[in-house]
Amino acid sequence: QVQLVESGGGLVQAGGSLRLSCAASGSFTTINTMGWYRQAPGKQREFVADMTAGGSTTYADSVKGRFTISRDNTKNTVFLQMNSLKPEDTSVYYCNVQAATIGWNTYWGQGTQVTVSS
Repeated sequence: QVQLVESGGGLVQAGGSLRLSCAASGSFTTINTMGWYRQAPGKQREFVADMTAGGSTTYADSVKGRFTISRDNTKNTVFLQMNSLKPEDTSVYYCNVQAATIGWNTYWGQGTQVTVSS
């Protein structure tokens, strides 16, 4: 099993910044892609950004140029630096990890609330 612990959410004014962290622990042999999704009230969960073990990144168009994903493979931790935040970024942000236990599986964090006030 894999446990994901997220931190870093909170309340910030528009134009401000936040940094999310997600640390993976448990019984796995390796981690491939680590990423972030978000879900606003009444909306479907949507992709935000991810990063492969090799360092390739992908971003949703809505966050390009404002958010930066990074990871520390020695600590099995992924980060999301969020700058120039907008009220429409308000969501619960979920960490997503692909890890090898018995085969490859996808794991989700518990979510962390990000609220951007106008």
